[in-house]
Amino acid sequence: MHDTLFYIPNELDGMPLFGVGLLLGLWVVLGVGATAWLLWRQGLSADTLTYLGLFALVAAAIVWVLPALSKPRGLPIRSYGVMMLLAVVAATALAAWRARRRGQDPDMVFTLLFWLLIPGILGARAFYVIEYWWKQFWPSYEHGGLGTLLGAVVNIAEGGLVVYGSFIGGTIGLVLFARRSRLPLLALCDLLAPSLMLGLTIGRIGCLLNGCCYGGLCEQPWAVTFPRGEPPQYSPPYRSQVERGLMYGFAISGDPDEPPVLLSVRPGGPAAAAGLKPGDRIIAVDGQPVSTAGAAHWKFEEVFQARRPLKLQFAGRAPVGLPAVAVPERSMPVHPTQVYSMINALLVCLLLLAYDPFRLRDGELFALMFSVYPITRFLLEIIRTDESPVFGTGLSISQNVSLLLLLGAAGLWFYILRRPRGRAWA
Repeated sequence: MHDTLFYIPNELDGMPLFGVGLLLGLWVVLGVGATAWLLWRQGLSADTLTYLGLFALVAAAIVWVLPALSKPRGLPIRSYGVMMLLAVVAATALAAWRARRRGQDPDMVFTLLFWLLIPGILGARAFYVIEYWWKQFWPSYEHGGLGTLLGAVVNIAEGGLVVYGSFIGGTIGLVLFARRSRLPLLALCDLLAPSLMLGLTIGRIGCLLNGCCYGGLCEQPWAVTFPRGEPPQYSPPYRSQVERGLMYGFAISGDPDEPPVLLSVRPGGPAAAAGLKPGDRIIAVDGQPVSTAGAAHWKFEEVFQARRPLKLQFAGRAPVGLPAVAVPERSMPVHPTQVYSMINALLVCLLLLAYDPFRLRDGELFALMFSVYPITRFLLEIIRTDESPVFGTGLSISQNVSLLLLLGAAGLWFYILRRPRGRAWA
């Protein structure tokens, strides 16, 4: 895990770099020059207006977003954001190369990038914010008000993009672009499908460096550990293990709305030595009543940071005291689910590229992607512990979406196979 690569200073020779500063001035000069070149090359066309919108969006980010993300040391360049950028570049390059081989203008791909990137990022972030609203974003509002909440929502450089949200947002942008440009939608989908998987492959490296999308406890030789981080900003896997009680040898649900019931007890740990068993319900932690797992999470972390013995009271049995644990420098070993996901996405990408010469109709690559990836994602979610069950299904939100996508893929195959054979772009 290496979530921050370096910091860009807030000032350069006493001049502000972000906000209304040097960076904005440089961007305006570049934007004016690029706009003049576009007007000379193609006039005030729809593509020119698209690029103008992109220039304005970046300028707005320089003025308002970057100052909100800056720290006293400067603007942190997060490894997650860098890997997302590399993922976009690699995916675009692959799509442009495949478009040229099909006799299409690669510039079409670069224009399409704008229509995919913005809705895709918005969809991925919106999915994440909705999923973690009560656990991460509502506390930000309670502690710092609306400004802190908005800063937390736009701070995507530190992680927080959900693949399925990007699929939803990007699909909306793709449909709008295809209708506006009068291009075959299914052929566009096939063009982009391998690129989506290639981008996801690189993006998962960012997840590993950031510490998100982590797995459950693992005893295999390839298990990984994550650093503690600086309290109270523990790394995500470390924080989860503290909050759920894993450091003390038991585990409760990571869903803050669930009851504080022991789900498991690790053999040989302090909890097992004290006689705790799965199914025991906690009613008080350190003398404070708790009725939900979320309330227990806060108390576990408080006691852990203070390095005090953990006093638990259970329904129907005598109180139990667990000795204070030494604060480890690294988390307990967990499954490297980010690496699993990276390998999975790469294999799906290679499968799509290998199947491409044999497809008989437009849309087959896209349908194949949404037939294979939801299955593998559903299975990977079984060993991930960063997402709690939702909607009373016992499944994570990504598993629920995977099942819906499989139904959608079945309908898409039914539609595609009823079409006559032939491809718009040979």
